[in-house]
Amino acid sequence: MPRMTLGKAVQETSFYGAVAFFFILAAFPFYWMVITSFKTNGDLYNVSNIPFWFNDAPTLEHFRYLFEKTLFVTWLLNSLIIGLCVTAITLVTALPAAYSLARMTGRRGEALGIGIFLTYLVPPTLLFLPLSRVISALGLQNSMWSLVVIYPTFTIPFCTWLLMGFFKSMPREIEEAAIVDGCSLLGAFIKMALPLSVPGILTAVIFTFTLTLQEFVYALTFISSSAHKPVTLGVATDLIRGDVFYWGEIMAGALIASIPVAIAYNLFLDRFIAGITGGAVK
Repeated sequence: MPRMTLGKAVQETSFYGAVAFFFILAAFPFYWMVITSFKTNGDLYNVSNIPFWFNDAPTLEHFRYLFEKTLFVTWLLNSLIIGLCVTAITLVTALPAAYSLARMTGRRGEALGIGIFLTYLVPPTLLFLPLSRVISALGLQNSMWSLVVIYPTFTIPFCTWLLMGFFKSMPREIEEAAIVDGCSLLGAFIKMALPLSVPGILTAVIFTFTLTLQEFVYALTFISSSAHKPVTLGVATDLIRGDVFYWGEIMAGALIASIPVAIAYNLFLDRFIAGITGGAVK
């Protein structure tokens, strides 16, 4: 009995130790953003100070600089507009595509789904040159609308592949019963499949918005005007001048931009997990 008790204690200690390690590993970047964004410049650049906590009283000067002396609010608004437009385009395209591929008989649907997902894996460094020709032909150079055109090229393949697994886990009998009751195939999709796929749709929305918010290469390639930059590009370029890094303002901007995504993940955590694991049920 003592051996079993000791073994159980060791097992629990190892488990909670591993959880604590990964929690610290995940939370430390956010903690670093918080303390850096609220530190005074004197505290921040004094190498004799311990960097892991406040040596001087916290300050809001970095946040005031962002909102009063930069286009940070414009960058946030641009990111919101781009994210909403790209999310809408992605859902309108990926939902019917994923449903069609999931209901396709044989191995053709699976092969096409894998092929679509492989296009998501192509690195942006190989695509921004041909895509720049497309943007030039559309006359969208140096405009945030160029990103609305470009971003669906990687959000649609990923969300299509993600939603395919979710639709495959839904029984076909649901749509067949709706068709027997008089619905068309499109009506069965809208009235039956879509309401049951809300966890998958929320997952696709969160992933799409997160991908557009964190993308940098395409934004740097197609936008140079500060008034059209998204928040990721604006913070990373306008707050770095030569070899001078405005670390307090950079971390404050990163903190503000990360809070809405963190809130969205926590509010819809249960549905998000259901959407991620939905394709594994079958």
